[in-house]
Amino acid sequence: MLNESLTQDLGALLPGQSTEQGATRRTALKAALGVGYAAAAMPIMAQTAIKTPADGLTAGDVTIDVNGFKMPAYRAAPAGKTGLPVVLVLSEIFGVHEYIADTARRFARAGYLAIAPELFVRQGDAQSYGEMAKLIAEVISRVPDAQVMGDLDATVKWAAANGGDTGRLGVTGFCWGGRQTWLYAAHNPGVKAAVAWYGRLVGPASDLNPKHPVDVAAGLHGPVLGLYGGADTGIPLDTIDKMKSVLAAGNAAAKASTFVVYPDAPHAFHADYRPSFRKDAAEDGWKRATAWFQQHGVA
Repeated sequence: MLNESLTQDLGALLPGQSTEQGATRRTALKAALGVGYAAAAMPIMAQTAIKTPADGLTAGDVTIDVNGFKMPAYRAAPAGKTGLPVVLVLSEIFGVHEYIADTARRFARAGYLAIAPELFVRQGDAQSYGEMAKLIAEVISRVPDAQVMGDLDATVKWAAANGGDTGRLGVTGFCWGGRQTWLYAAHNPGVKAAVAWYGRLVGPASDLNPKHPVDVAAGLHGPVLGLYGGADTGIPLDTIDKMKSVLAAGNAAAKASTFVVYPDAPHAFHADYRPSFRKDAAEDGWKRATAWFQQHGVA
């Protein structure tokens, strides 16, 4: 099922490579990856639907110290501003390529300090893989949830020292990052609100993934808006129903959480570099996401 092989050499971003070179590489990756996380091979889609300029922003690659490990990240913020609300942007399995960087710039243009950390860089460079099955087997499946939570905590600490007001902390993520969004909203008491885009909700427990969103949803620290596709073959609607039941029996933040399901939208409907992109659902979801953050004090 996940056997699509891409022949283009995606290459690794070398230390010292410029932000402009990194953006070029992200663009090449974006063009090459016309496949879905939990879907069969799909045609390549070479152009994004949205191009967000960086003028008026401070935007580019940074490194975040995580107990001595230098974690790469992309950050975007209004130039010259401090005391900004913070949004963590959690990527799909493909890492922080141009689509994720562009999403961070969209938040920055709305007044946020947006930070997208490379959350599985210790396991490997996701952007150097051209075959989905190998990427999942060799990198993604080896990432412990505890590592991700610690990396996000370090990202929040970095934000506080670099112009962010972490008293107004939000988190959003897509696919793999959508699952981590739910987990982080239950992990960090400082999360005011979160928006999870089509993140998996259930799954078997393992040493690396001991709990899934459904297992922690009753104890959320900040309410979560779940944006999901009714035609997503990888996330059955009955798992959303199960999640709703857990939320309804949970604490105040859990009870305040909600789902919006777009009936005809597939998985990754916000990913404007892939054939799964659905403009109407993506635009409506974005409006709901920014309104959700404003409603819950992340603005």
